Amino acid sequence: MTGAEALLDAVPRLIAAGIPNAQRDARVLLAFAMGIPPDRLTLHLPDTLTHAGKSLFATAVSARITRQPVSQITGFRLFWGRSFRVTPDVLDPRPETETLVAQALQHPFARVLDLGTGSGCILLSLLADRPLATGLGVDISEPALDVAMQNARAFGTDKRVKFLPSHWFSHVHGHFDLIVSNPPYIAADEMPGLSPEVRDWEPHLALTPGGDGLAAYRVIARDAPARLISGGRLLVEIGPAQGQAVRDLFLAGGLTDIAISQDMDGRDRVVAAVKPQSGATG
Repeated sequence: MTGAEALLDAVPRLIAAGIPNAQRDARVLLAFAMGIPPDRLTLHLPDTLTHAGKSLFATAVSARITRQPVSQITGFRLFWGRSFRVTPDVLDPRPETETLVAQALQHPFARVLDLGTGSGCILLSLLADRPLATGLGVDISEPALDVAMQNARAFGTDKRVKFLPSHWFSHVHGHFDLIVSNPPYIAADEMPGLSPEVRDWEPHLALTPGGDGLAAYRVIARDAPARLISGGRLLVEIGPAQGQAVRDLFLAGGLTDIAISQDMDGRDRVVAAVKPQSGATG
């Protein structure tokens, strides 16, 4: 069986299972099974699959039919130009989260804290682009921290980063000039409407705090100022309808210069704030 024949067999099966973007997913999974970059697949479609490649592709397609995310099947997800290891223990890095990375890189920073680091995609992207900076990533999930450290080693940033089990700020000490977070923000009543790939396969601790989805922002707004230096910045990802609520929480926490930024689809995605300089008012 050639790669082209394998695709002709797999795509209709994925379509019949209701898989969105079935052809794209089939191509990514075939490239994975053949051990080649996805952008080289067309050149290799006439190649005959090895027995191992054929078996791996069949297993991958069957997994995708169960709605397991492609990134969990292949074990990797591209984010900010780098391939991050992904497992069921971490949130799948999303393109919209790159909005937060882009915003954070607009100003210099030396020491960054990432709350709920997961795969480490935010923190490690920042450190990779700022080779003099150091960072701390915390997460309540120790398996997630293991994934983050694997990614740090892969990118050569492991000497400049530490990972620590912590429920938000509970085990965090010291001060930072930048704090970032993509906290769980999906409200409890929104969970049933999520796609099966998210609802059934990604860690619920990383998706929702329950209730109105704002619990993490309340903790961050309350505790971040004590861990920021004067003039330090705080950036968080939000759900598209949460901008005003998070802005109000940050204002109540004494933060200033609050701004809401949109992602590439024009949806509110990041709230940024600053801890006032010592002695500053307003």
